[in-house]
Amino acid sequence: MSMSFERYMLDMVQPMRDELTRLGITELRTPEEVEAALPDAKGTALVVVNSVCGCAAGQCRPGVAAALQHDVTPDHLYTVFAGQDKEATAKAREYFAPYPPSSPSIALMKDGELVHFIERHQIENRSAQEIAAELDAAFDRHCR
Repeated sequence: MSMSFERYMLDMVQPMRDELTRLGITELRTPEEVEAALPDAKGTALVVVNSVCGCAAGQCRPGVAAALQHDVTPDHLYTVFAGQDKEATAKAREYFAPYPPSSPSIALMKDGELVHFIERHQIENRSAQEIAAELDAAFDRHCR
C-alpha cells in the first residue's frame, strides 16, 4: 500500500501543530487568513512561526507554552507553519521586516506593528525557560 507524500507529511506534522493549537493558538493556514488577522489585530498578537526542526520541538514550542502561563499575555495568539503552509508563512513574514525569514521564530505585534522578534539563532542555543523569560519580559513591556 502506498501513501502519498502530502498525506504522510500531514500525518507527521499534525502533532507539531497540535502542540500549539491545544494552547489556544489559532492556525493561519492561508494568506487570506493571515491578511484577515494580522494587520487589523487590535492590541497585541503573538505569531509563532512553527517548524519541524529540533529547536522548534525542544525550545520554541515549550518556551511559548511556558510563556503563556505568565500573568500577562497577548490579546491574540496565532501560528503559521513554515514548510507546510508556505503561502501563509510568506504572507506573515511580510509583517516581520526588517528580519529575514527564520523558522522557527516568534513575533510580538502591537496594533499590527512588530514590537519584538525572536529569530531562529536566538532559539536554537537557548533553553525553553530562557525563551519563556524573554517572552514574559516582552509581554510585560507591550501587553499591559
